Amino acid sequence: MSPLCESFLAPDQLDQMEPFYPLAVSVCAGCFLVQLPAYVQPEAIFGEYAYFSSYSDSWLHHAERYAEAMIERFGLDSRSSVVEAASNDGYLLQYFVKRGIPAFGIEPAANVAKVAIEKGVPTVVQFLNATTGPAIGAKRGKADLLIGNNVLAQVPDVNGFLQGCKALLKPAGVVTMECPHLARLIEGSQFDTIYHEHFSYFSLLSTRSMFARQGLTIFDVEELPTHGGSLRVYGCHTGCHDYPASERVGALQAEEQRLGLGTVDYYLTFRARVHAAKRNLLSFLIGAREAGKRVAGYGAPGKGNTLLNYCGIRSDMLEYTVDRNPYKQGKFLPGTHIPIYHPDKLRETRPDYVLIIPWNLKDEIAVQLAYVRDWGGRLVVPIPATEILP
Repeated sequence: MSPLCESFLAPDQLDQMEPFYPLAVSVCAGCFLVQLPAYVQPEAIFGEYAYFSSYSDSWLHHAERYAEAMIERFGLDSRSSVVEAASNDGYLLQYFVKRGIPAFGIEPAANVAKVAIEKGVPTVVQFLNATTGPAIGAKRGKADLLIGNNVLAQVPDVNGFLQGCKALLKPAGVVTMECPHLARLIEGSQFDTIYHEHFSYFSLLSTRSMFARQGLTIFDVEELPTHGGSLRVYGCHTGCHDYPASERVGALQAEEQRLGLGTVDYYLTFRARVHAAKRNLLSFLIGAREAGKRVAGYGAPGKGNTLLNYCGIRSDMLEYTVDRNPYKQGKFLPGTHIPIYHPDKLRETRPDYVLIIPWNLKDEIAVQLAYVRDWGGRLVVPIPATEILP
């Protein structure tokens, strides 16, 4: 049972009732899509959103490299059109706009879209689905490149979303989607990436099946290090012969079959790994506190709220956390009610340990927190197993 992971609390909300929902994950024995029931509708989650992509330097670098690669690979220029679904605060499209390539975003969270528009990134405040896709395409034009980075997981109706994508795509257009790779999630015990905002979890096996159902063909795939291991798939209209199939598609699908992603038994091994990761973290925190050590957190990402609520961690074990996002500072984590401060709080209180909650950014954050060594502090990551960094 867990609260919505981005439902941060103001001080005057701490004494109010807080809704918790199950995190019960299922796998389809036919297409092997892993999915949560839609306990909460997207409108309740994404109408106003607390996640702004631009507060991660490494994610901005990732976005800029992606833009440069796509411009070169597909010859995009001032005559092209680039569209991003769930474009957030314009973190990615800004790099196309700077190169003089027409672009616009589709973003349902009005507060986040406002930031993108202020950056000079035109943004439509809507959800993309089978109805809005054709309407947006008719009004704003179709895409040579349609981007969906970490959005496919956030729509309960993946079929309707992909129908909307297909309607927005020019006959020779390309769609790219990035999403955490289910195989990496399971092997790395990355259970904290499971939360209500993420309705689905993808392998290449299940993604190809979904694309094919909507008349889209995946012609290439890349494995990325982002989010603990992600896939970037490249798709086009089925029947379009402009993009020959890459050998990487067949090779990765064969690797997934070898690992067992096409069998239900593979998914049942995950539970024991999750239990072990929980015991690891709790053992460390209990030991640190019993030794009189102070432990604080770094970051207030959505995934952290799955981690902390599942492990039953409250402010008696993790005094507070800090975050660079001003939207979260002064608020409290949902469920655990751990306070969120500006990063300067670490220098003020000098904790013995700093738990890096967004462990997937540990390299970037370890550089930012190098000063913790000045007072003998140590950095800790919780996934796949609790580790005190050298």
